[in-house]
Amino acid sequence: MADLTHFDQQGHAHMVDVSEKSVTSRVARAAGHVKMAAETFEIISEGRAKKGDVLSVARLAGIMGAKQTSTLIPLCHPLAISKVAVDLTLDPDLPGVQVEATVKTTGQTGVEMEALTAVSTAALTVYDMVKAVDKAMEIGNIRVILKDGGKSGRYEAS
Repeated sequence: MADLTHFDQQGHAHMVDVSEKSVTSRVARAAGHVKMAAETFEIISEGRAKKGDVLSVARLAGIMGAKQTSTLIPLCHPLAISKVAVDLTLDPDLPGVQVEATVKTTGQTGVEMEALTAVSTAALTVYDMVKAVDKAMEIGNIRVILKDGGKSGRYEAS
């Protein structure tokens, strides 16, 4: 377990000490999707959801989710986030909504968890907004697609 930074030598979970790490610009991008029935896709794309503008509400929820990451994930550091952008795109081929979030900070630890939380929260909000008409929606393929900054450098999904 020594290779896993959230565990000490005895295997106990702990928050990683980042005090000796350099302050650098950091960015992470995550993506995922909500797959749904064609009828549900039409309701969203035509703006007919009874709860309101699905994509706008989900965008705001994703931003709020990123800002709450350290309260949701036990060992995440609270971060001063400098930017959160959440993009939701209607995808008729899925059919559904593609979700992508970009989070930036200048600090001693990365923002991958914040980007993943933004995507997850936005996707869950899409589900919540239209679950009355489609309980079989699938949230999936949530993953980090870009991480840059810090000692480990750049990662970009292929």
